[in-house]
Amino acid sequence: VAEIIEDLSIEQANFIFQLMDEEKSALVLMELEEDTRENLLSFLSAKEIATEVIENLESDDATDVISELPEGQKEEVLSLIEDDEHASDIEDLLNYDEDTAGGLMAKELIKVNENWTTLRCLKEMRKQSKQVKKVHSIYVVNEEEKLVGTLSLRKLLLTESRINISEITNYEIISVLASVDDEEVANIMNKYDLIVIPVIDKGGVLLGRITIDDVMDVVKEEAEKDYQMASGITEDVESSDSVWQLTRARFPWLLIGLFGGLLGAFIINVFLPEQEESNFQLAFFIPLIAAMGGNVGVQSAAIVVQGLANESIKIDTIFRKLVKELGVALLNGIICSTIIFGATFTLYERIDLSLTVSLSLMAVIVFAALFGTFVPLTLEKYKIDPALATGPFITTVNDVLGLVIYFLIGSAIL
Repeated sequence: VAEIIEDLSIEQANFIFQLMDEEKSALVLMELEEDTRENLLSFLSAKEIATEVIENLESDDATDVISELPEGQKEEVLSLIEDDEHASDIEDLLNYDEDTAGGLMAKELIKVNENWTTLRCLKEMRKQSKQVKKVHSIYVVNEEEKLVGTLSLRKLLLTESRINISEITNYEIISVLASVDDEEVANIMNKYDLIVIPVIDKGGVLLGRITIDDVMDVVKEEAEKDYQMASGITEDVESSDSVWQLTRARFPWLLIGLFGGLLGAFIINVFLPEQEESNFQLAFFIPLIAAMGGNVGVQSAAIVVQGLANESIKIDTIFRKLVKELGVALLNGIICSTIIFGATFTLYERIDLSLTVSLSLMAVIVFAALFGTFVPLTLEKYKIDPALATGPFITTVNDVLGLVIYFLIGSAIL
């Protein structure tokens, strides 16, 4: 239904939206793109949003909807929610940064006390399950509401009714603090193949739980953001955004590329006239040197950024990674330089020119690989998104410095 609504005009979308029952319309709303959701909500009053939408969503989704509302409308909608406990949960979640575990979690869950018997546990679970649409896990807490473990539903059903829960509790549990970054949550759930993970505070008190569908949204958003950064887009934009928004997001990196091109032209102007007329063939290889430097740099940066994202590369392994990338660059450089030496000598039958181009290519490949590795690692160390290192930045710098290396070697040999 959401996919169909996305293809309609806003008036048609609102007509379809009004035909659905409250529970379905609320669920459809969460599947829509943010802009479409915002437009549909603009047709509803604060009372309708509170009773028809918010009260039919779990706390995490309800919080997302309320956080997107204009500031003046947030308080009004919260005050009109009839379920006081639901309103309190949403207010609590609004206090967390949206990029943290607290901002991702939902409050609805089933928890039991480790001192209860299995019979009491089943009775309490029946009461709690009225508020929970999907039971992913049963959490076990102590008298202080601190998370101590999880309970298998299978064990619960097969165990005698008078047995204490503590005897069948799994005390090996993976949890995250509410303050943990959402990317870290995604990495932990991926590492341990979890479909749900509990969230606790610094004292170990159980606060909520995060499910795999919420984490998938984070992974998708981060992938889109990194791809845009790698493409030289500085803001989070959609294809449906205005011409001005799209231009503003793209222009800064295009400007950097423009100045890089001007600097490259200046370098050519400085070095090329110094060469003898017989060495004009140097100019033929300028695109080759610039392109190879940019390509190698982007490849190295992309691998490092990917490694930092999935935590297969740590900051304390910088030296080892640089040494490894040096080895790769040397091997690639030797192969490419050998090929270009043979091709240049075949074309021009000049040892000096062939040697200049091949040595320059070797030096540029090694430099670009190390530079492409070092920059994202440095950005990560200073808490700057390393995805900025890929794309236009690496390409522009390597183009300029590659030309400098090329002409310095050319001046020395020719």
